[in-house]
Amino acid sequence: MTYAPNMPELETSEIDDSLKSEYMSSLRMIERLHRLLLDVVKDEFERHGSTEVNSIQALLLYNIGESELSAGELRSRGYYLGSNVSYNLKKLVDMGYISHERSDTDRRSVRVKLTDKGQNVCDVINSLYGRQLNALEKVAGINEGNLSDLNKSLVQLERYWTDQIRFRL
Repeated sequence: MTYAPNMPELETSEIDDSLKSEYMSSLRMIERLHRLLLDVVKDEFERHGSTEVNSIQALLLYNIGESELSAGELRSRGYYLGSNVSYNLKKLVDMGYISHERSDTDRRSVRVKLTDKGQNVCDVINSLYGRQLNALEKVAGINEGNLSDLNKSLVQLERYWTDQIRFRL
């Protein structure tokens, strides 16, 4: 049995080698794709001559979009860790990409929304995704069915991992 570098040995020796190999490959691919997405976003902003926001902040702005949300709502969507959201929201408010105000119903809660400057960042990401969608099938050979199958598998993996945490399996 072969193991990925720096990975602890799995508890059971009865795991099918091919299943283990595919699972470990999937885990590495998920990590790599996340890093690549951040690099693609960074590259897009460098092409526009804008390096004030980093790729994580740009995606945060994109995920806020037209909504007015609290930091807790961003966390509950599963996009970000608590300290990451708070830090980046503060930076984005300071740089003028987000406006914030206290909630009328819960004064402890702060609601955020994009300023025009933040909407411009959102528009850059939207344009990037649009260009990618137009070329996805032609260049990468990826069609709607491929993405649908991928999304089903990722949702199943997400449920499995969520259950691992929730039920301490």
